[in-house]
Amino acid sequence: MPAQTLELFEREEIRVGLDRGESYAEIGRRTERHRSTIGREVARNGGRDHYRAVAAQTRADGECPRPKATRLESDPVLAAHVEARLRAKDSPMTIAVELSAGVFPALGGATVSHETIYGEVHAQGRRTLPKGLHVGLQRRRRCRKHRPLAGVDPIPVNGPLGLFNLIGLRPAEAEGREVVGHIEGDLIVGSFNRSAIVTLFDRASRYCWLADLPEGHGAEAVLAALIETIERMPELAQLSLTWDQGREMACHHLLTAATGIDVFFADPHSPWQRPTNENGIGLLRRYVGKGTDLGVYSQSDLRAIETRLNTMPRRSLGWSTAHDVYTAAASR
Repeated sequence: MPAQTLELFEREEIRVGLDRGESYAEIGRRTERHRSTIGREVARNGGRDHYRAVAAQTRADGECPRPKATRLESDPVLAAHVEARLRAKDSPMTIAVELSAGVFPALGGATVSHETIYGEVHAQGRRTLPKGLHVGLQRRRRCRKHRPLAGVDPIPVNGPLGLFNLIGLRPAEAEGREVVGHIEGDLIVGSFNRSAIVTLFDRASRYCWLADLPEGHGAEAVLAALIETIERMPELAQLSLTWDQGREMACHHLLTAATGIDVFFADPHSPWQRPTNENGIGLLRRYVGKGTDLGVYSQSDLRAIETRLNTMPRRSLGWSTAHDVYTAAASR
């Protein structure tokens, strides 16, 4: 199976690396390509001293062995459907699954994979779909994000938390996602750091709770919001809360005393230890934009967003909703 061809942004990374005097291996590690791929690319396009990204891309496009119409280019009706769904902020995976299930008979059974849709979106107008549709994606990235290079271990950051439990002490059942009640939480902060919203997600069901912070997002305000939100949960589903080591959780011992929930903290600079919350915030960003004033959202607004997220079919739940999974588990 042939390797995926280089794209323009990768060729720009090669050019930048050559200007810095980096070796092919160093450029390859940053672009996640083998050094031999980089070496052949540079050699066929003038060598280290004459390599130009745009010229290399133009040459590659001209030498394409089998130029043909893309999946969406050959089916304008399907392309219009996909574009409309993306503008409505539906994910490419949801679009592809529903097409495969024949939810839209008017399209005559036409299907398209989610990877094809992502490729069209990230092409930024160079293929069939128009430029700018990435703003409707969960992460809103203009192009694929490269994995960070392995480097130095993260440096612990001291904070005003006092003594606290690290995530390694969390019950093993939380890792298995088999029991509801193990929650991951965080704040999302608005423009100029002046407003924030509390976000909580259940690990097993992905159920979401949101809380506003009209009096600021200091430790005492966050404590009050968390107590009020946890009281909305069934008592048997108040097992543990995992947070990052932010200073807004300085009153975590008071939270445990008030609600009985055990609080654990992830390692510094380790968002992957709270994946449910990180992915949930990505979904939330479809409705609450970055760099905006979060103080405009009332508690009723946040409840409406909660309902939307909790009634959305989720791939991780076998296309069930978080509401159905959480309600079924909490009622046992």
